[in-house]
Amino acid sequence: MRSRNKKVKWGILAPGHIAHKFAKDLLTVKEAELYAVASRTLEKATAFKEQYNAKVAYGNYLDLITDPQVDAIYIATPHTFHKTYTIDCLQHKKAVLCEKPLALNSADVDLMIQTAKQENVLLMEALWTYFLPHYQFVLEFIQEGTFGKVTALEVDFGFQPTYNPNSRLFDKQLGGGSLLDIGIYPIFCALSILGKPEKINAKATFFETGADSSCSMEFTYPDGVTAKLYSTLLETTPTEATIHCEKGTIQLHTKFHKPTPVTLTDLNGKQTVKDFGVTTEGYSFEIAHFNNLVQMGKTESDIMTHQFSHSLMETIDKVKEEIGLSYCY
Repeated sequence: MRSRNKKVKWGILAPGHIAHKFAKDLLTVKEAELYAVASRTLEKATAFKEQYNAKVAYGNYLDLITDPQVDAIYIATPHTFHKTYTIDCLQHKKAVLCEKPLALNSADVDLMIQTAKQENVLLMEALWTYFLPHYQFVLEFIQEGTFGKVTALEVDFGFQPTYNPNSRLFDKQLGGGSLLDIGIYPIFCALSILGKPEKINAKATFFETGADSSCSMEFTYPDGVTAKLYSTLLETTPTEATIHCEKGTIQLHTKFHKPTPVTLTDLNGKQTVKDFGVTTEGYSFEIAHFNNLVQMGKTESDIMTHQFSHSLMETIDKVKEEIGLSYCY
């Protein structure tokens, strides 16, 4: 077990858009140090290193993966490369926090988990929403039963980026499309609140690249409980989550996947607004959790478990089957 007084030295593999937000928050986490960054070009890695005051910049990923000073690696490549680099890191005994989705299908997720267990090394999917105070509050509030059982769930996530067939978002070869990039959040909500559905109905539209442009899903549960989920890259939507319960409604406001207020409305119309005063982007909570796991010598999160990651991708696989979407890489 590592000393809890020793800082965890982090490496960032692929310093793209989300890695900038991650690095900014990592600097706020006690006992975490941004030690190294690796890009496919040394110039890009060096610029990132200087911006966030890291110690080392590498112009290739292997040098980061084999650096004996690095304790944990955050993988922020396009989806297609998650499996390969995660397994490489695990086999070099590096704890891995890999961006969501963990892979492109459940078979690959299982292989990554199997490798982590064989190497006895920590692996966690970086689905940051799970660790945010407002989302943990909602899960606890539902568990307490103040509003009774959940009867229905509605979650949307949509924005309209400029279309570029060569962009990661639209390139099917890189795992592009609404489902894997943002549809994973509504599906995550359904699984974390209601569990695995009995039945899935889904339909989608597609870009000329073959990546899905929008995806509408309905999950059916026992006793007539439903989850209506939607993701799209064709329009900006409220991006909210509404949880209908027997005795009231729970509303996660716009950009529900980020730090946001929560409104509780009972059957009499009385509203209570909860604001959690988060001062970071929100990645800090995920980082602090993972940092603690490394310090404690753990090989699996008790929140974002291996089983949950498997169930999440298994559910996404069923949606892909429904809409006729497959990835070859």
